[in-house]
Amino acid sequence: MEKAEVLFLCHRIPYPPDKGDKIRSWRMLRHLASKYHVHLGCFVDDPHDMQYRDKVSEIVKSAAFVELSPLQARIKSLSAFLRNGALSDAYYASSQMRRYVENVRGRSLSVEIIFSAPMAQYISTPRGSHRRIVDFCDADSEKWRAYGADMVPPMSWVYRYEADRARRTEQDIIGWADHCFAITPDEASLFAPMPGEPTRVDWWCNGVDTEYFDPALVTRAPAEPVDVIFTGAMDYKPNVDAVLRFAAGPWQQIMKAIPEARFGVVGARPVASIKALGGNDNIVVTGRVDDMRDWLKAAKVAIAPMDVARGVQNKVLEAMAMGLPVVASTPAITGIECADGACVEIADDPKSFAASVIALLGDPQRRLELGAMARERVVHRHNWASQLKRFDNSLP
Repeated sequence: MEKAEVLFLCHRIPYPPDKGDKIRSWRMLRHLASKYHVHLGCFVDDPHDMQYRDKVSEIVKSAAFVELSPLQARIKSLSAFLRNGALSDAYYASSQMRRYVENVRGRSLSVEIIFSAPMAQYISTPRGSHRRIVDFCDADSEKWRAYGADMVPPMSWVYRYEADRARRTEQDIIGWADHCFAITPDEASLFAPMPGEPTRVDWWCNGVDTEYFDPALVTRAPAEPVDVIFTGAMDYKPNVDAVLRFAAGPWQQIMKAIPEARFGVVGARPVASIKALGGNDNIVVTGRVDDMRDWLKAAKVAIAPMDVARGVQNKVLEAMAMGLPVVASTPAITGIECADGACVEIADDPKSFAASVIALLGDPQRRLELGAMARERVVHRHNWASQLKRFDNSLP
């Protein structure tokens, strides 16, 4: 029986799956490609990722990889002020993408699927009987609002402006989409018209590939292994803020207690403030690495001290899958069903965060026990197959 055809649009090429949104969109794409002929439209905002076009093209029927210059897109997004529109929508507006989408929408599609709210602009006008599904993943409006609260003018004004416009866009999408998803129940509740009211947004959570993130399969070690590790894209503001706070506060206390301890910041595209940490206070800043598993296997404790954390932190799931004990803030374990001490250590102030890390570094047996419980939890609760079943319920 011939497969039906679907359109799948995402704001960033879904490969390599080395950051939160790309992990989720890559899994969605692979899952869809196993059931349908997929027409993929995506932007490529990192020249490094252009090398993966052929790999992605192997599993789809057609694809449009639209190059996007972040600087030019930011300048273009300013035009939204003149229309009282969302900056994000203008950022991802493209005549090339629109031509591709219009051409594909002329086909006999079974469903049109959007990943990330700014891409919904391409299917906001209905076409025939095509079913339209939107995966918000995170509530962008709340992310911008949280950013604005931490900023001073004029950037605080810009973030508040975008939060209000993004909220308006989200509610508009919910009004016309056949089905909408977020990444956790808490995130889904943020899309309610008013606090406390029911939401029309469903959810499905991220998983982790526990056959890939398996400590038993890793035999290599990095040239300069670290004791404490933070992983993630290091040009992402919540990650940057978390590392800078940790380095200035808890890490100083940890070094006093364990002078030989080493802290690794492992992730692509470190901004200048993160690069400046490297070589000081026993801190290693790696930039992009070939295999994150090598670093996780060699470390003793993973940390996730986020003040702002939208959705599910893949860095936490991956560390848990590798049997690595995790010390995390409460926001960083949203969507991960773990009581304090059951499979992670939770700490929300610098003193208790440092104390938890120090205690784990000094107790190998506790590290083994916590790591084993963490891996067991993700194997049973956060595998991709069970999570994608929730998404499947919306498909024709």
